[in-house]
Amino acid sequence: MRRRSVLAAAAGLAVTAALVGPPAAAAPPGANPHKSLAADPESRAVAAADQAVSSGLDKLRKGPDETYWRRAVTGGASGMFYVAYERTFKGLPVVGGDAVVVTDSQGNVRDTTAASKETNSSLGIQPKVGADSATKTASGRFQRVDTAEAPRLVVLAWGAQPKLAWESVVTGVAEGKPSKQHVFVDARTGKVADSYDEVREGTGNGYYYPSSNISTSQSGSTYRMVDTSRPGIQCGGQNGSPYTGPDDVWGNNSGTDLETACVDALYSVQKEWDMLRDWLGRNGIDGAGRGFPAEVGLSDVNAYWDGSKTNFGHSQDNQRQATPIDVVGHEFGHAIFQTTPGGAGSGNENGGINEGTGDIYGALTEAYANNPNDPPDYTVGEEVNLVGDGPIRYMYNPSQVGDPNCYSSSIPSTEVHAAAGPLNHWFYLLAEGSSPGGGKPNSPICSGGPSSVTGISIQKAGKIYLGAMQRKTSSWRYANVRSASLAAAVELYGANSAECAATKAAWNAVSVPVQSGEPTCTSPTQDFSISTNPTSGSVNPGQSATTTVGTQTTAGNPQTVNLTASGLPSGATASFNPASVTSGNSSTLTISTSASTPAGTSTITVTGTGASGSHTATYQLTVGSTPPTRDFSIAVNPSSGTVQTGQAITTTVSTQTTQGTAQTVNLTASGLPTGGTASFNPASVTSGNNSTLTISTTSSTPAGSYQVTIRGAGETGAHTTVFALTVQGQNPGRTFRNDTDYFIDDYEYITSSVTSTASGTAQSPVKVTATSNHTCIEDLDIWLQGPNGRWYHLRSPGGTSCTVFGTRNWSVPVSQQAAGTWTLYIEDYYAQDTGTLDWWSITV
Repeated sequence: MRRRSVLAAAAGLAVTAALVGPPAAAAPPGANPHKSLAADPESRAVAAADQAVSSGLDKLRKGPDETYWRRAVTGGASGMFYVAYERTFKGLPVVGGDAVVVTDSQGNVRDTTAASKETNSSLGIQPKVGADSATKTASGRFQRVDTAEAPRLVVLAWGAQPKLAWESVVTGVAEGKPSKQHVFVDARTGKVADSYDEVREGTGNGYYYPSSNISTSQSGSTYRMVDTSRPGIQCGGQNGSPYTGPDDVWGNNSGTDLETACVDALYSVQKEWDMLRDWLGRNGIDGAGRGFPAEVGLSDVNAYWDGSKTNFGHSQDNQRQATPIDVVGHEFGHAIFQTTPGGAGSGNENGGINEGTGDIYGALTEAYANNPNDPPDYTVGEEVNLVGDGPIRYMYNPSQVGDPNCYSSSIPSTEVHAAAGPLNHWFYLLAEGSSPGGGKPNSPICSGGPSSVTGISIQKAGKIYLGAMQRKTSSWRYANVRSASLAAAVELYGANSAECAATKAAWNAVSVPVQSGEPTCTSPTQDFSISTNPTSGSVNPGQSATTTVGTQTTAGNPQTVNLTASGLPSGATASFNPASVTSGNSSTLTISTSASTPAGTSTITVTGTGASGSHTATYQLTVGSTPPTRDFSIAVNPSSGTVQTGQAITTTVSTQTTQGTAQTVNLTASGLPTGGTASFNPASVTSGNNSTLTISTTSSTPAGSYQVTIRGAGETGAHTTVFALTVQGQNPGRTFRNDTDYFIDDYEYITSSVTSTASGTAQSPVKVTATSNHTCIEDLDIWLQGPNGRWYHLRSPGGTSCTVFGTRNWSVPVSQQAAGTWTLYIEDYYAQDTGTLDWWSITV
C-alpha cells in the first residue's frame, strides 16, 4: 500500500505548555491556519500536539529530512487525549518512527514519547534488492499464501541502526495457523530484517465452545477482540467498540458473561469465513475480502443483522447469549444475502428467502466446524433454546414448528421466518436427501413430488446455492431461486449430472413449479441441433434474402426435422428447400419481401421440430434502402440522481455524430413527476456537443422514483435516453441533504452546506452521513460547522494504509438550535489520492 510524503500538520510556531483557543466560531485548521484552535476539547488537544511535533519538543526530535504526520486521536479518561504520529524520512515511511503526544482538554502538553531517535541524513534510499525478490522472500515464510501486497520501501528504525527495507504484508497460513505478517526485507542484503504478525491466536473460554482458538490482535500492550486477518471482523458490546484486555485470554465460560459471548461469536464467524473460503470459494463475508462487526449485550430475546453489523441478545430466561454457531452463521448469512447481487430485496417471499439463506449458512458453518459441543444437525438455535421450546426451526421438517414445508400461493403473505420453510426444506433434501440414514432424520416430500430425493452433500448444496445467489436480483422469488439454482448446478456439474437432477428433484419435492426454459437435467437418448448461416442479411423492399439452415444429430440416431419460420415482417414470406430434412443435413431458407414491406429490422425464428422435441435458431433481416448516411446518438451522465422535494438536480446530456455530418438536435423531456419541470441549456445542440438538463421540483412534488425520458429530435430522426430520478420527501423537517458533487483535490479543501428549517434545539447527537469515492479516507480531515459557527471534529487525517471513503456515518454531540446552515468541511492533507464528495446529509 502506497503512502505519501507529507507536510507537517501545523505551522511551526513557538510552543508553550498551555495553548488557549479562540472563540467557538473558529474554522478547522485547513480553512484558516491562524484560527487552528477550535474551542472543543479535542481540537485544542490536537492543536497543541501538532505544535509540539512541529517544534520537535522533548522526545519529538527529528532530523532535517524528516516530517511527522498525524495518524489518530484517541480520547481517554479524565479528559486526556492521545495523539499518534508517524514519521517520514526523505519521503519514505519510518517504521518505528511513530510518536505519541499526550495532551489534556485545555491544550496542555502532558507528555511526549517516540519510538526512535532521529534518522541520520547519510542513510541512502536507493535499494539494491528489488521488490519482487523481497516479496518472494517474505512469502517463503508461509505454508500457504492467500495474498501478498506489493511491498513498500521504508526506513526500518527498529534495531541498533535504521536501515532501508522492503515491507511486505503477506496473509495466509504460517506454522499451521492463520497469519498476517509484515515482513521487512533488508533492501541491501535481501535478508529478513524483522517481522510481526497481526493475528493473535487468543484462548477463548466460550459458553457453547468452552476451549476455542480465536483470532484476535494486539496493539501495544493491549489485546483486542479484532481479527486483523479477516478485515472487518470484531466483537464488543453495544457501544460499538471491541473488547480489550491485558492478555489474550477471553471469557469465563459463563452464559451471562458478554466477553464469553464474544468468544462464541468470533469463533463462529471465523469458522463461517473459513467455510466460505474453503468450501464455497468466496472471499470474506461480503465477497470482497471483508466482514462486519458483531455486538453482544442486546437487551432483547433476539439477534439480528442491521445492514452493517450483527447484534446478539439473550435467551428468554436470560441465562444464555444468542451466540451459538448456527445463530451467528445465520445473521452473517443475511450479510452474504445483502452483498450478493440484488441486495436485500423486499416483500415477504423475498424476506423468507433471506431468512432461509441465513439458516443455510448457519447449517453450512455448523457442518464445517463440526464441533463436538454442537454437532451438525439442521436445526436452528437448539443450543440457545431461545424461548424455552427448543429449536426455532427444523430445516428437514419445517412443519414441526408450524412453518410450511411446501411452496404455495400463500407464501407471499406468510411471515418471513415461516416463509423460509420451503427453502430450508429444499436445502436439506438437496444436501442429505429424503432418507439419508446414518442417524440423520428423514424428510417428507410434498404432494405431487418425486418418490424420493438422493442428497449430494452439504458442501455441494452450498456451492449450488451460492452460485444461485450470484444471479440474484432484488425481486427474487422462489421461482427465481429454482431457475438460478438449476443454472448454477449446470454451471458447476453439467446439465446431465446427478447434482443437476437432485437440484430439480428437491424443488419438485417442495412444490416449487417447473420454470420455462429450465434445464432437463437428464441425458437425452435422441436429439439434434439447428443453426443459420449467415445469421443476418439486408434487402430492399421487393427483394429476397437467403440463408442455410443446418442441422446436426447430437444424441442417438438421425431423425426427421420439419422446418418453419415465424416473426416475418409484413408482406414477407418464407420458404424452405427442402421443408424437412434428416438431422445432419441442411435446407435453404428464402425470405421474400414485397414492395409494401416496411423498413426495419426483424428477428425471424426458425423452428425445427423432430421426434425428440423442438429447437430454434434466429435470422435477423433488415429491410430498407442503404443505411442512413447521417445519424447521431444521445446519452446522459450521470444517468440517475436523487433530489429532495423543492430542490433541483442537474445532469449532462451528450450527443455524438455517428454517421455523416453533424446535425441540429432539439431536446425535450417527458415523464416528469407532478410539479417537476425540465430545462435544457442550450435547448438545441449540434450533434457532438452537450447540454445541461436541470430538473426542478416543488414542495408539492410527491416522493418516488421516476423515469424521465430525454428525447433528441434531429434532422434524420429521433433518439431517446432515460434519467432515473428519485424524489425524496422532507423528513418532517429533520433530515437535510446536499447532492452536489465536490472534487476533493490534494492539499485542498471543500465545503458543502445544507440549510435546516427544523425548529427547536438540534436533537443531540446529530447524525451525519457522507458518500465519496475518495480512494484514501486516511488523507482527510473532516469537520462539521453548526449554524452558530461552532466547529465539530469528525475525523483526523493519518494512517498506515488507504481505505476507500465509501459511505461513512458519524454521531455528533451538539448543543445549539437546529435551524440554519450546517457545513461539512473536508480537507485533503496528502498527495496521490483524490475523489469526489457525492452527497451528504444531516439529521438534526
